[in-house]
Amino acid sequence: MDHANIIVYIDSNLERLIDGYLENRRHDLIAIRAALTRNDFEPVRAIGHNIKGTGSGYGFDFISKVGDELEQAASRADEVAIIRLTQEMDDYLERLIVVFDKDISE
Repeated sequence: MDHANIIVYIDSNLERLIDGYLENRRHDLIAIRAALTRNDFEPVRAIGHNIKGTGSGYGFDFISKVGDELEQAASRADEVAIIRLTQEMDDYLERLIVVFDKDISE
């Protein structure tokens, strides 16, 4: 497994929102794991749908990709895929370094 940092450049206009956004993704992982213990795939599907729609808007294309895959896996009740995807997201968040760039929007 690669342990290198993941650097994502984000528009500095989003700087005050990013910490909260990423913290909410960490809470999503907790909620997904809790839902799996109950074999309840609907919350997983809803979380996946939400992050599919928001990740790219904040500059995190990987989060949107995982969200899409989580939504699909939950629709199939594919617990193995959901576990893999939550591990991938957890790894991504652990290695993520956000660099704010004032020139991105210009």
